[in-house]
Amino acid sequence: MPTPPSETLTVGTSTRGTIAGYVLRLVREQLGLAREELSECFRVSPDTLAGWETGRRPLTAVSTGQLLVHRYRLLHLGARPELLDTLDRGLEADTLLGNVLDGETEPLGAWVMQRPLVETLAWPLTGVAPEPIRALPPSRRPRRGPVPAGPELGHAERRLLFANLRRATEYATAPGDFLLRRQALYLSGYDDATDVDAWSAEQQRHLGPDDWLSRWLTARSLASVATRYGDTERTDVFVESLDGDDRAEAANLAYWAYWIGETHTELSDDFMATGKLGVWEGRRLLTHLVNRMHPGHGYLALYVHTVWALLMARPHLLASAPDVAAALADRVEKLLDGPEAPASVRRELDGIRYAIRLAQA
Repeated sequence: MPTPPSETLTVGTSTRGTIAGYVLRLVREQLGLAREELSECFRVSPDTLAGWETGRRPLTAVSTGQLLVHRYRLLHLGARPELLDTLDRGLEADTLLGNVLDGETEPLGAWVMQRPLVETLAWPLTGVAPEPIRALPPSRRPRRGPVPAGPELGHAERRLLFANLRRATEYATAPGDFLLRRQALYLSGYDDATDVDAWSAEQQRHLGPDDWLSRWLTARSLASVATRYGDTERTDVFVESLDGDDRAEAANLAYWAYWIGETHTELSDDFMATGKLGVWEGRRLLTHLVNRMHPGHGYLALYVHTVWALLMARPHLLASAPDVAAALADRVEKLLDGPEAPASVRRELDGIRYAIRLAQA
C-alpha cells in the first residue's frame, strides 16, 4: 500500500516502553522486591531498572538475548508465568505502538492479532488492564509515592496514534491490504473523539475487496466499535445475520476460537472462510463466553448466540466440561429470570438450557 503521511507531532520516547515497563514493575512488586534488589539480580544499576519500569529507557531497546536472561531470572525468583507472558505481549505492544506513532503501520497487517495482544495494546488507551493483570493478588510490596494506575499515553501521543491509524485505514484500499485496514479500523475504535462512530460507519462504504468474508469482517468490526460506544443496534443486526447462515456461523466460531487463543497464529483472515471448524476443543471459548454473559452487557446477544452455536457444533462439549456447564446453567437461569434479555436472546437461552439438560441426562 502507499505509505500514508504521518501527523507531524513530537512525542516522547517513553511510549516505546510504557506497557512492558509497567508490567515489569508489577512483576517486581508481586515478588516483593525493592528496585535495588531486582537490579542486583539483573546486574544493572537501579537507575537502569527505574528507566525500564517508567519507559524512560524502553525495554524494546534491550537485546533479545538479554531479555531472555532477565526472563529466566524472574522465573527463578518465582514470577508468575502468566505475568511473564503479559510482559512478552507488552514488548510486542510497545513495538507496535512505536511503529504506528512513527507512521509505520504496515506491521498491523502482518498477522491476525488475538485478544491477549489487543487487550495489552489497548491498555494505555482504555485504562482497562489485561486479564492476567486484573487477576493479580495485592502486591507484596507497598508502593512509595504516587504511581500511575497503568501505562499511559499523553494527549499528543494519543492524537498522533489515532491520526495515523485513521490514515492507515483510509489508505489501505488494495485487496492485499484488507487485514491492515480491518485491524487499523478496529484499533481506531478505541479513540474517544466525538466523531469516531460516524467516521467508522463511513469506512463501511469503502470495503476494499468485494467478497463475502471482507464484507462480513467489516460489519463485525463496525458492530464491535459501535457497541463499545453504547450503540448495540449494529451488533443486534450482525447477530441476526448469523442465524441460519452456515457459512457465517462457521466464520463466527472460527473467529472466536482464534481470538481467544484456541488456535494457532494465522497470517490472513482466510481461515474463517473455509466453512470448517478445525480440531480445536471449544472449552476455552465456552469458558470465555460464559464469564461474560452478564445482564445488560452490550455484547450479550452475540455472546449468547455464539454459545448456542458452539453447543450445536460441539454437542459433547458440556459433558466433557461439567464445571463450565454448571456455571453456564447458573448464568442462563439468571438471565431468564431477569427482564433485560430481548425475546431473540431468550429463545436462544431456552435452547442452551435444553442442551444442558440433555448433557446431564
